[in-house]
Amino acid sequence: MMKTRSFLKCSLAALALAATSLAPVQAQVPPNYKAEYKMSLVVGTAFPWGKGGEIWAKLVKERTQGRINIKLYPGVALVQGDQTREFTAIRQGVIDMAIGSTINWSPQIKELNLFSMPFLMPDYKAIDALTQGEVGKRLFQIVDKAGALPLAWGENGYRELTNSKHPVKSPADLKGLKIRIVGSPLFIDTFTALGANPTQMSWADAQPAFASGAVDGQENPMSIFTAAKLQNVGQKYVTMWGYVADPLIFVVNKDVWASWTPEDQAIVRQAAIDAGKEEVAIARKGLAEADKPLLKEIAALGVTITELTPTEREAFVKATRPVYDKWKTQIGADLVNAAEKAIAASR
Repeated sequence: MMKTRSFLKCSLAALALAATSLAPVQAQVPPNYKAEYKMSLVVGTAFPWGKGGEIWAKLVKERTQGRINIKLYPGVALVQGDQTREFTAIRQGVIDMAIGSTINWSPQIKELNLFSMPFLMPDYKAIDALTQGEVGKRLFQIVDKAGALPLAWGENGYRELTNSKHPVKSPADLKGLKIRIVGSPLFIDTFTALGANPTQMSWADAQPAFASGAVDGQENPMSIFTAAKLQNVGQKYVTMWGYVADPLIFVVNKDVWASWTPEDQAIVRQAAIDAGKEEVAIARKGLAEADKPLLKEIAALGVTITELTPTEREAFVKATRPVYDKWKTQIGADLVNAAEKAIAASR
């Protein structure tokens, strides 16, 4: 009987040991790590921008075996919806991580206005020449010095013009149109030069304003147009003019970054780079292809799409040239010159 009990005990111990060895290995979480890290985003996961945040968070959780868990806060909820305050909140530690717009952060970092220079970047090759080259490295150094650690580039896309009144093929067609813009003095200058009436308001306020007719139009990437279904709030006319593009930057608060082990820092950085590449591909889908299938889908919704001829586009370039020259000085002529050279080399 004693031998039987002893055998049973040994068998149970062996089974317990086997079960333990088969159980998933739980990552050792350093005591100074937060249970959850807050990531700020302007939009949700229906948009390429939000998907980038979702992908980054997922990769980090998987690759750190759950040591670093990230929660998304779309709608810039951590700063009460004011996207222009996002960068300051990252620096102060209110936000742990973010994928932010170069436009939204330009009030704090004037050099990021580079991407909002009217008609600087004629195509995707031009954007890549800046973000993936020496200009991109310089801008990362500037962002770092401003108080947040940049890890990777993403992309919101080219900002195209839409309105509820008529096709826009020339600056004259914009005259008097009330166009919703983001809170940037450069955008105000650009649309004023084109004869429009630029109106600054949050995205949350803009959509009801389109529906009521209080605001005539807006400028945003086509991924925003489709995800927000802007054709349902009167935006029936699209002009593909590619006047500015909006790269995104993946950043981490510096104190948060310093709290992680070097191994986890390397994981988070590579996850940001990988998520950024995937997000850019999502943002360009349907537009980077020669036949631009996304435009066909939008046209099928009853939207009139105007694609400018080189001559028509040049009229907009000429009308906004004084704005370009003014802001070249404010941003830094050396940085703008370096950008112009990089784009010329990409042609």
